[in-house]
Amino acid sequence: MIYRFADPVFLGLLIPLAALALLKIKRSRGRAALGVPSLEGLEALPASATARITPWLPLMKTLGIALMILALARPQSGQQKTEVITRGVNIVLALDLSESMRALDFERDGQVVDRLEAVKGVVGDFILKREQDRMGMVVFGSNAFTQLPLTRDYDTLAFILDRLRIGAAGPKTAIGDAIGISLKRLEDIPSDTNLIILLTDGESNAGELNWTDAADIAARRGVKIYTIGVGSNGQAPFLVDSLFGKKYVYRRVSMDTRSLEAIARKTGGLFFKAEDTQALEKVYERIDALEKTEVTQEKWVDYQEQYPGFVVAGLALILAHLILTQTRFMRIP
Repeated sequence: MIYRFADPVFLGLLIPLAALALLKIKRSRGRAALGVPSLEGLEALPASATARITPWLPLMKTLGIALMILALARPQSGQQKTEVITRGVNIVLALDLSESMRALDFERDGQVVDRLEAVKGVVGDFILKREQDRMGMVVFGSNAFTQLPLTRDYDTLAFILDRLRIGAAGPKTAIGDAIGISLKRLEDIPSDTNLIILLTDGESNAGELNWTDAADIAARRGVKIYTIGVGSNGQAPFLVDSLFGKKYVYRRVSMDTRSLEAIARKTGGLFFKAEDTQALEKVYERIDALEKTEVTQEKWVDYQEQYPGFVVAGLALILAHLILTQTRFMRIP
């Protein structure tokens, strides 16, 4: 709580008021109200209520006038308020759910997991760091579709991320369509900064929109695309069903790093390669550091006038003094 006087110049009137009050007290102590031969023995008599109140009557009047002077100075109280002005970044997370994401070449919490499970943990941490941004999610395989439009509901984002399943969008990889759907989502809410973080482990081999055309559209719209290639080229282990139950087999996987580099370069973004969980974590940390949300604070104090209370209290004391001095508390000169 903050207090102030809007017109503090009136507080100067308290100085002559205090001087007059001290002068009056000095004079009252210097003269006897009643001359008697002796007061011996009267000290033991109990003082009446009138006798106890009478010395306070001058103070009541002085205090009432002081409160009226304080009212003239316009006392105010206020709460300091802060308005946080953010220029949030619009971010679409485009995640690959193609069949190649089943490759078991990553670790999470000390256990071997497929690529998608590793991505979930890292992307989940990234979401929680971006407190002021709007985020959306697009998933793609043979097709691409919106999983969640732009939102600041990070709990829902984390909930949906945790429930993503490989193959939900088809077995292949439609990178161009993923960029196209992401661009549509960024049109929903205008922002000075629009990003697409596209994560894939393969090469574009499906979809209606060519990745080169999609990248051109993104560049014209000023949308920056960060591309992340997860996993490695060559042989990778997969867990498959067989006549004798689950077994591990090695399959060849390939990633078109040239295309991902070209997409990032054309749109002003960067290409990252992550072959393990630690490298993937560093990628998202780097993106988080590169694309910071601008946050400014505007502070002010909302003041409320308090002088009415001082006026009421001052008038009440002055009025009480006038009434009391005209009744049994009247003093005869």
